[in-house]
Amino acid sequence: MTILYGIKNCDTMKRARTWLDGHKVAYQFHDYKAEGIDKPTLEAWARKVGWEVLLNRAGTTFRTLPDADKEALTEKKAIALMLAQPSMIKRPVLEAKGKLTVGFKPEDYKKLFG
Repeated sequence: MTILYGIKNCDTMKRARTWLDGHKVAYQFHDYKAEGIDKPTLEAWARKVGWEVLLNRAGTTFRTLPDADKEALTEKKAIALMLAQPSMIKRPVLEAKGKLTVGFKPEDYKKLFG
């Protein structure tokens, strides 16, 4: 099963969904802002791609955090931040064919789905 994780109104998410739909890739969408995300899932993702890849430091939510929350980040602290505010998870996260892809690059999707 292919699962696309993200936030419904995100522009990058819209591009990913358009690509998947245009290439007739069946997928389930999980809106982690509306439905949440659990700690075991985030920890598994962090093991696969690294918490640094998952944490969206460029987003408004992260940038508006107090400096104390942004300093001395560890995996444990980053996962806690992402659990508390899922919009800090980089988007989209795609689980497909036993792989985990973070962010949207059409060439990566093309490699994965052919």
